[in-house]
Amino acid sequence: MSEQASFTLRRRNPDVLTCIANLSNDEVFTPPEFANRMLDTLAEAWAANHGGANLWADSKVTFLDPCTKSGVFLREITRRLTEGLVTQIPNLEKRVNHILTKQVFGIGITRITSLLARRSVYCSKHANGRHSIAKFFTNETGNIWFRRLKHTWDGDRCKFCGAARAVFDRGKDLETHAYAFIHTDNIKSRVAELFGKNMQFDVIIGNPPYQLSDDGFGTSAAPIYHHFVQQAKALQPRYLSMVIPARWFAGGKGLDEFRESMLADDRLRSINDYLSASDVFPGVGLKGGVCYFLWDRDGSGPCRVSTHFKDWPVSTTSRPLLEQGVDVFIRFNEGLSILKKVAAVESEASHSLSLPEGKRFEQLVSSRKPFGLDTSFKASAVMASGDLLVYHNGGTGYIARDSVTTGIELIDKWKLFAGYAAPGTGNKDTYPHRIISTPFVGEPKSISSETYLCIGPFDSKVEAESALSYLSCRLTRLLILLHKPSQHVTRKVYTFVPTQKWTKRWTDEDLYKKYGISEEEITFIEKVVRPMDLSGSDDDE
Repeated sequence: MSEQASFTLRRRNPDVLTCIANLSNDEVFTPPEFANRMLDTLAEAWAANHGGANLWADSKVTFLDPCTKSGVFLREITRRLTEGLVTQIPNLEKRVNHILTKQVFGIGITRITSLLARRSVYCSKHANGRHSIAKFFTNETGNIWFRRLKHTWDGDRCKFCGAARAVFDRGKDLETHAYAFIHTDNIKSRVAELFGKNMQFDVIIGNPPYQLSDDGFGTSAAPIYHHFVQQAKALQPRYLSMVIPARWFAGGKGLDEFRESMLADDRLRSINDYLSASDVFPGVGLKGGVCYFLWDRDGSGPCRVSTHFKDWPVSTTSRPLLEQGVDVFIRFNEGLSILKKVAAVESEASHSLSLPEGKRFEQLVSSRKPFGLDTSFKASAVMASGDLLVYHNGGTGYIARDSVTTGIELIDKWKLFAGYAAPGTGNKDTYPHRIISTPFVGEPKSISSETYLCIGPFDSKVEAESALSYLSCRLTRLLILLHKPSQHVTRKVYTFVPTQKWTKRWTDEDLYKKYGISEEEITFIEKVVRPMDLSGSDDDE
């Protein structure tokens, strides 16, 4: 192999891996620049824990991407090792063959991505092909394994990933998306089956598929990325790093147990949080942003948290993942200091961020379907005697009082209605934004469908309007944001919001003074939270 054949694919102009389109929002290709950012973080941690040693100059370290798509992680690892091992293994051909046969391993998620990954790493879709830069493989797959697997059905769902049988029980010509790494009860046996019984990986790194949709795409999609993280941990690598959606910070559909296990694990040593997914994956709509983390099997302590958003200065601090009295990860470093000030004024327990029972605004907020009517409900356009006014998706209408059997205690009271879905920025995260849709006062004898949550009851219009002014304050909505994992505004996202006395019109100036918010913290709040016009004229962001 000539020096001209040195592993320098990344320097070609253009790099083909910057040009390919994503398969879907579920399976997103990692840009080379971002993959290298993750590898830099890994190398820094390795050096810090190994007396300054260069990870890429170690010929014994093994790497696995268990969910390889474009092969970018394996390619960039190979490039770095090729440069780092030049002194230890001077002959280029021997060096590359050692790296590709002894150090770099992958598991393709589909047939097409396995071919793409081999082309990226071996310069040939077949590891033993004529153009492959690896010369000692005797099979086509090399160390990038793929085989089409089937789901294991337990009734209508796969017992491993929860895939819907009606969607993914497919003919042999279609991908099943039964990913090998997570479709097993014993991941160590699966790895031994693929790569040899004595295989132990020092580093596991990758960008797993994010979700499987019940209908091929849409709101019913169930997350699966956490299964990859859990399986990787079970292999006990020295280091684990993955880029995943950030909504796990506050839980969500199928993620509560995963959130609890992650936040209780003090081996999670760093989190790089990107508020907008498009800053990492251009053109990808993924509400709630993404993050990549570094897990260190042999290290423990506070986590280094860095928040990134467009041209904002990066905010970095080391802190515990869980604060006393809180069961979610507080996303903003600046938001944590603000929350501590609010809790200090309202809480009876020192050092706890949990609000006392009688001061929790969430107790005023209904669950979904406050009056038992789902989102698709359409009321009558004609009002009969004694009918109730219904606020529903697309407008208002009327319904007979005796048709309503849920939320009866709220019907004749003043209340607020607040949208269950966040205001419309599509799937993009933009700042500042309003966090919640514009709430409005609901008069006695009014109800709503599932489109809205109901807040109350209040004894008078004055009280309802006071609470409405409170929700319009930026500080209030920042506290909501700190517990809000996605576009849905559930009762739970009001956990950090204290109640107030409903006797006046509240302003941010009132709240800043009450809680001792500093000028720097006010600047942060106003950078993140947009003013709210209660007339509703700013509903489109």
